[in-house]
Amino acid sequence: MWNVVMTAFNWLIDAGATVMLPVIITIIGLIFGLKLTKAFKSGLTLGIGFAGIRLILDYMTSNIGPAAKAMVENIGVELDVLDVGWGSIAAVTWSSPIIAILIFGILATNIIMLIFKWTDTLDVDIWNYHHMAIVGIMVHYITGNVFLGISASIVMAMTTFKIADWSQPMIEKFFGIPGVSLPTVSATSSLLIAWPLNWLLDRIPGVNKINFSLKDTQKYLGFFGDQMIMGLILGSAIGALAGYDLTAILQLGVSMSAVLVLIPKMTSMFMEGLMPISGAAQKWSQKKFKNRKLFIGLDAAVVVGNQDVITTALIIIPLTIALAVILPGNRMLPFADLAIIPFRVALVVALTKGNLFKNLIIGLATTTALLYAGSITAPALTAIAENVGIDIAIAGGALLISSFAATSLTHSFLVFLAFTGNLFVTMPIMVVVIAVSWYYFEVIKPRQQERNAANVKDDAGDVTIEQSN
Repeated sequence: MWNVVMTAFNWLIDAGATVMLPVIITIIGLIFGLKLTKAFKSGLTLGIGFAGIRLILDYMTSNIGPAAKAMVENIGVELDVLDVGWGSIAAVTWSSPIIAILIFGILATNIIMLIFKWTDTLDVDIWNYHHMAIVGIMVHYITGNVFLGISASIVMAMTTFKIADWSQPMIEKFFGIPGVSLPTVSATSSLLIAWPLNWLLDRIPGVNKINFSLKDTQKYLGFFGDQMIMGLILGSAIGALAGYDLTAILQLGVSMSAVLVLIPKMTSMFMEGLMPISGAAQKWSQKKFKNRKLFIGLDAAVVVGNQDVITTALIIIPLTIALAVILPGNRMLPFADLAIIPFRVALVVALTKGNLFKNLIIGLATTTALLYAGSITAPALTAIAENVGIDIAIAGGALLISSFAATSLTHSFLVFLAFTGNLFVTMPIMVVVIAVSWYYFEVIKPRQQERNAANVKDDAGDVTIEQSN
């Protein structure tokens, strides 16, 4: 029986996210009481939308990737850690001998937390469990301790589900996706930098008054502020920095213009597929768990098609390469993962409510952290890749590999440090940080929101009294 379950699970994982998502969503729809035909159609619609997003992102990667490499060569940078992309790192993760234990550990953690009401996120994005698993794999490699490796992945899971809970309201409000959270570490990790930095920017006189959004750009730039035209301009600028000839510059510009136009259309399919599932989930949770909401945890790909997200990412991509050149101590050469920067800035955009000024500042702080963490953990990641037999071509003279995923992500990097440092020091610090964060988001912030809501009501009441007088 166990072998049958493992065979089915491995088949689903090997089939990839475009097959896994429709299957899982169909099953969830049936659990929540949808008819088979409606559940299957919802799952298939999500799968089509996901496939469309991936195709466009792959198209973006195939165009931006060579341009980024050409930009670096044009500048003449020599760095010894090559960004080989999240896909290569995912291959390292799924090839680990302890991957099955880690995946089931993460799944069990989600179920236990749901039962004890420690989270409201039902994470069905199993494919992206690799972001949590790689931390355990790297801890196991460094320490030689399987228990510490499993514990690291479980801590990653617990904190990821809570961050997904805490960020869900702003995701629903900004992106207009009800009943959905995004427990994708590659997206939520940015919030560990974005939350405090956004708080700081809001308290700097003058700076806190700057609010420049994509809509403002379109308003003031007129024709040049149109999303299609902005894609053409940004893509052409990247091509020019890469040293392309005029034809190649224009081709890259049109390609980026196409990305900005097509991705929102694919994203709309997510909404179409999610609405029946979201509605059924809310009815089911109200019936089974009174006064409780359950959120469906999906891949952050459902929001990267937002125009503010893509525009922010296209501006940050060339700036990230500039950072790699000027940052002292950085060894990482951005390359393959430049095209997935939309995932890294998506929740930053939601947090700032589309404030382009804040998006760029926080986005660059996030990519700075990625470069440093990627440089620091590259030796361990390279060694693990070699141990599991992954043949990754080291191009451009690079000696080590890394990416904008794995322990380059701030969340993953901090947990990795906690489990590979002096445990008598790092473990208490980690526990205190998690406890303080939990208390703030679960107790203090709700109280602040209640007081703010009460003040708004009082102000409205005063206005009504004055008007009646």
